[in-house]
Amino acid sequence: MTSFEKLYQIAVSNYGSMLDLEAALPVPKTEEELEDIPDDRYLSMMTRCVFRAGFVWRVIDHKWSGFESSFVNFNPLAIAHFSDERLEELAQDTNIVRNFTKIVATRNNAGFVLDQQRHYGSFAKFIAQWPSNDISGLWLELKKQGSRLGGNTGPMMLRGMGKDTFLMTKDVCDALINHGFIDKFSPHSQRDLKNVQVIFNNLQEESNRPLSQISRILAWTV
Repeated sequence: MTSFEKLYQIAVSNYGSMLDLEAALPVPKTEEELEDIPDDRYLSMMTRCVFRAGFVWRVIDHKWSGFESSFVNFNPLAIAHFSDERLEELAQDTNIVRNFTKIVATRNNAGFVLDQQRHYGSFAKFIAQWPSNDISGLWLELKKQGSRLGGNTGPMMLRGMGKDTFLMTKDVCDALINHGFIDKFSPHSQRDLKNVQVIFNNLQEESNRPLSQISRILAWTV
């Protein structure tokens, strides 16, 4: 297996310079900063990532002010009580991307946010207090309890909110294989995911860097 220092040097070489690479690395938020984010912003990012999945991101981003308006600024309590008729109206709303299954998922995810509010006091605390050394466990919770949050959608939501997480993109998977950490990776295998979590935990101990930075550095070695 390749050492982190060697991975870093390859990434620097591929990116162009150490200064440019360091400037491009993500900086995760602290637990306190994550807890301070209102829950409607988590639901907003969750919905954004759900609608981006399998679609052209720039179209979703261009329409996002329309999404905010049509989904009442992503107030979880309001959306959780949207009637079926309201969802059908949204499916005709030209201010958003009219994907009915993803519109329904937004209502389901509003309910998910409310469930965590009841357990933790806020959805923000549920996210913020989850330990990074088991971030893949949080991925599984998002997939199990949320709607359409499997694959990279849940992790992308976490990254977008500033929660420290790695991402299993194609480049990261290829890097882990190329540098001898794994032989293969199946996104449907919990055993593979647990093995990758251990690898990232070890790289974090070796480098003293956030998981998100390790993930990005790995991707830049490809």
